[in-house]
Amino acid sequence: MHHVLLITSTRIGDAIINSGVLRYLVETRPEARFTIACGPLAAPLFAAVPRLERVIVMSKKKAGAHWFDLWRQTVGQSWDLVVDLRCSATAWALLANERRILKQSSAPIHKVAEAASALGIATVPDPKIYLSDAAEAKAAELLPDGAPVLAICPSASMPYKVWPGARFGELVKRMTAPGGAMAGARVVIFGGPGDEAAAVPIHAALPDAGLIDLTGKLGLMDVAACLQRVRLFIGNDSGLMHMAAAMQTPTLGLFGPSDERRYGPYGTHCAIVRGQAGFDEIDAAFDDRRQHPESLLLDLEVEGAYEAAATLLQRT
Repeated sequence: MHHVLLITSTRIGDAIINSGVLRYLVETRPEARFTIACGPLAAPLFAAVPRLERVIVMSKKKAGAHWFDLWRQTVGQSWDLVVDLRCSATAWALLANERRILKQSSAPIHKVAEAASALGIATVPDPKIYLSDAAEAKAAELLPDGAPVLAICPSASMPYKVWPGARFGELVKRMTAPGGAMAGARVVIFGGPGDEAAAVPIHAALPDAGLIDLTGKLGLMDVAACLQRVRLFIGNDSGLMHMAAAMQTPTLGLFGPSDERRYGPYGTHCAIVRGQAGFDEIDAAFDDRRQHPESLLLDLEVEGAYEAAATLLQRT
């Protein structure tokens, strides 16, 4: 039996970005059985991976003690391959026939390509989330076949990445109105627990539209299965944006204080839109933009987002 250990990220978006590496290993090593180490938020993403032996959940501890916990749980196994996408020293402390440890690039290359570089492969595999039958069945129940679905995620992990909710509401209203790019489409709102307030402006803009608000109501795999069924996803730079792209759904990412060269939604079915200010300009304006308490996407107007969405729809 061929045993592979993959050490991947804590954050949902980063774990999805890294999932192309796992996809490549699943497809090219049919004899392999997989152990995946990741943080608790990302762990549900891997429950349906083919030939999965186990998921090791790494809960952060003081002084890096979670790395010792990982070593303790894996040192007894002789590994055929250890792939460490966290750039740690763990792979060197395990018995392994082959080790692949990510070296982060200083060049602004996409994080999907950077992760693939750990394997030394020429072709960059698209990220992929493996779905359970139960998740696909639940998604079909929540979003049955019929009118096309516009999916929106108006939240993000930090305020500086969030496009104003009122503009999201205006965009959705224009997209779905008669003559709009998705006239008559059903609208579904996604987000995590605690993101409910971000959906309020969309409800206000479309009070009689029969919105389906799934904010905080689904597990990650159920969300992924739902996103597989939508015609277009529009959202801030977030884990759900990367999830939509991984499900091969046409995905429009709204960018400002994030570098789309590294973190844009990945794939030919994806696009980004930003206002007049480029990332380098925004980054240079702050000592640490990540500490900014308000949106840094104020120069992105509804018209620009609408045109980008309509263009992506035509292209896909």
